[in-house]
Amino acid sequence: MIQQSELEKLTQLLSTPKQITIVSHTNPDGDAIGSSLGLYHFLIQNKHNVKVIVPNAFPKFLAWMNDADKVMDYEKQTDDADGFIQTSDIIFMLDFNNASRIDALANPIEKSNAFKILIDHHMQPDIMANIIISDTSACATCQLVFELIDTLGLKHFINTGAAECLYCGIMTDTGSFRFDSTSAKTHKIVAELIDLGVVKSKVHGAVYDTNTLDKLQLVSHCLCNNLHLHHNNKIAVITFDAEEQKKFNMQKGDTEGLVNHGLSINGVLVSGFFTERDGIIKISFRSKGKIDVNAFARKYFEGGGHVNAAGAKSTLSLPDTVQKFIELSAELIP
Repeated sequence: MIQQSELEKLTQLLSTPKQITIVSHTNPDGDAIGSSLGLYHFLIQNKHNVKVIVPNAFPKFLAWMNDADKVMDYEKQTDDADGFIQTSDIIFMLDFNNASRIDALANPIEKSNAFKILIDHHMQPDIMANIIISDTSACATCQLVFELIDTLGLKHFINTGAAECLYCGIMTDTGSFRFDSTSAKTHKIVAELIDLGVVKSKVHGAVYDTNTLDKLQLVSHCLCNNLHLHHNNKIAVITFDAEEQKKFNMQKGDTEGLVNHGLSINGVLVSGFFTERDGIIKISFRSKGKIDVNAFARKYFEGGGHVNAAGAKSTLSLPDTVQKFIELSAELIP
């Protein structure tokens, strides 16, 4: 996972208190916030001065994590964040593989002279860093953070708060441990996190059992009215336009996981969720087996991610984007 020379360098860097910035991707999810706060708790126990900075706000269902209220929203705290980044000794970049995934936050990060460490599990990393820890077989960046701390011989600094954050990221990125990325190693790490004090029902409940009525009505609307099958019922398409978002009072995180409902239909091999956001069509792809939506997203929709899960975008209208996908998706069917 990390070269011995890099391990020695990182050990030396962390041996004395440093100012450290942790950044993760736009529209942070459970793995982004979980890995960032898990690493944060580890580092502050070692007397480092640390701030977690994300490009924009994260969903409320992640706000239960210990010290989540200390995460800086770059859109709202730009000047303070820029100042901290500029004077940081080390920058950890978590759960993204390209600077475009952190939007405006990319500029101060790229200008910084800090020692930079990338920890990520997405395919084809394309970012400048002094140390790159990249493992596409890992189910989540949280798993890689745990493995790094373990490799450093400092696992005893993972307290219950940190363990809960890491568990959350693994749980959410594996679809509650059902995706193929969930390995025997994953379960062994999860067992260790439970031994460190994680209460499984507490984390699951905090993430999945805090729905609002608006959210449930939103999901119901999308599944009953906006889900359609194509190519002999092997491709699922779910849409959610700007007017519908207003009607159902959509909040950040309300559409999280919606794309998986399409994939859950018997016989469906690929699911796509299409929604309007800031004049851009945001797309989530999911697939089964060896169907590579990462390559598909990169080729046609300026996106990428994993073989079975990828994000993408389009500057076409929502109807035109969906029509483009329907026409091109035929090549995904074996």
